Amino acid sequence: MSQQSRARANAGKSRRRQNRSKICDCCGADVMFCWQCRCGFSMCQSCMYENQWGMTCNGITWECPDCGAQNGYGNQ
Repeated sequence: MSQQSRARANAGKSRRRQNRSKICDCCGADVMFCWQCRCGFSMCQSCMYENQWGMTCNGITWECPDCGAQNGYGNQ
């Protein structure tokens, strides 16, 4: 493997790892994982757990509080 291809591979890896943290729209925390809606709303796991009683009725989908769209938890 040439030096140029190694440099490109390392640059791609570092770029992927840079933008992994997200900001929760509910608590404002900087977290590694957020549930996201297509409208751009994001919620961290702890806020989702606290507010799950009002966002889902079946445990399979959750309703976005901003736009009202149905989003899946990914468990089906």
